[in-house]
Amino acid sequence: MSRLLSISVVFITTVSCGSSSETSRLSLLDQIKQRGTLRVGLSTFVPWAMRDKQGELIGFEVDVSKKLAKDAGLKVDFVPTAWDGIIPGLLAGKFDVIIGGLTITPQRNLSVSFTRPYSHSGVTMAGSKQLMG
Repeated sequence: MSRLLSISVVFITTVSCGSSSETSRLSLLDQIKQRGTLRVGLSTFVPWAMRDKQGELIGFEVDVSKKLAKDAGLKVDFVPTAWDGIIPGLLAGKFDVIIGGLTITPQRNLSVSFTRPYSHSGVTMAGSKQLMG
């Protein structure tokens, strides 16, 4: 699956804030700081993000999100989202960032900004030498 090829944090660099009469624009970072909470959009995909028996989100992407928020002095609010709605949800302002396996493509670069990948999956296939002949 292409979402495992490159895992990146995706973010929108600026969004408008406030009423239509306001002429100022706050950066997304300023909005997050004012709110004190980083809203993270993610899609459950084992083992990256999943729910435990108690229904709590766990996994590598959850840990990355919590560490990012903690280091920034913020709380974290997870917004579980269906994979096909992850970029539209970000663009609609439902969350501040996507922390999930998202392959960087030219088409996606037209609508969102990517950070440097924080993980590469290295997914590959293996076959039996005996069966290969």
